[in-house]
Amino acid sequence: MPSKPSSKAAGAEENPPAPKHEIALEDLPGIGVTTAEKLRESGYTDLMELAVASPGDVAEAAEIGVAVAQKIIGEARRKADVGQFESGTTLLERRKRLGRITTNSKALDELLGGGVETQAITEFSGEFGTGKTQIAHQVAVDVQTASAQGGLGGEVVYIDTESTFRPERIVDMAKGVGIDPEEALRRIHVARAFNSNHQMLLVQKAQELARERPIRLLVVDSLTAHFRSEYLGRGELAPRQQHLNRHLHELLRFADTYNAAIVVTNQVSARPDILFGDPTRPIGGNIVAHAATYRVYLRKSKPPKRIARLIDSPNLPEGEAVFSLTGEGIRD
Repeated sequence: MPSKPSSKAAGAEENPPAPKHEIALEDLPGIGVTTAEKLRESGYTDLMELAVASPGDVAEAAEIGVAVAQKIIGEARRKADVGQFESGTTLLERRKRLGRITTNSKALDELLGGGVETQAITEFSGEFGTGKTQIAHQVAVDVQTASAQGGLGGEVVYIDTESTFRPERIVDMAKGVGIDPEEALRRIHVARAFNSNHQMLLVQKAQELARERPIRLLVVDSLTAHFRSEYLGRGELAPRQQHLNRHLHELLRFADTYNAAIVVTNQVSARPDILFGDPTRPIGGNIVAHAATYRVYLRKSKPPKRIARLIDSPNLPEGEAVFSLTGEGIRD
């Protein structure tokens, strides 16, 4: 278990996000003041964000033709040097600069390869009471600590879709790791999402905040609650998955742009055709399965214990870890 940091260490910024690109949108051919303002209002304020966007999205945001949007994106890609191939050695060196956030459980950290990783989406799914929101609260506190204590010295955006964020719990967990509770609360920026469109809009607002503050963690608790309640029946499945896919890619773009960790919680549904074993499955189907970098399934054990099972990862083997929910937070 990591040692308790001082409150002074909690304010350290040791892994700052990548610097902003110096080229303004107005410097690109075909973009005037009005078009640039429309793009910024839609979240395209950085050259890299524009370079990796789709022509259809840019055309809709700026109210221009698709052909014009393609030219603008092409110029943005050229100036941002997007699309160049890199060697595996270069990528390996880049991955060494990734940050990891402790969960305060050594077993759970080891299951995740050292903690919650930046530039990745980590999904925690499970039935009610399995500890999904507790883990989200814990990493929101731990990311504020210094790297020596398993943090990144950064701040948090917390998108709450089910009214489950509890500042009192943050106070308990902050005391548990030795940082000032009031300071910990000030460094967590919480927004309540009232529907799926609002939830997606808040990711754009988080990008604006990340340009001013050292945001190193974005939490969505829970990812699928609104999508599940708004898109009902098989006829709504396709549009639901399309919107959910776009939302997940916006989260991935945020993670890459600001070297931030994305933590999402997910609900589960029961499958009546499963006669043996656990009949529950995470919501979201293949869209969430492909977009999430690490998928952790939680289940209850004898209180206060919980069992976490890593069910998908690009580089880690499947395995399980046991942790406890205590008054001070997540512990071994």
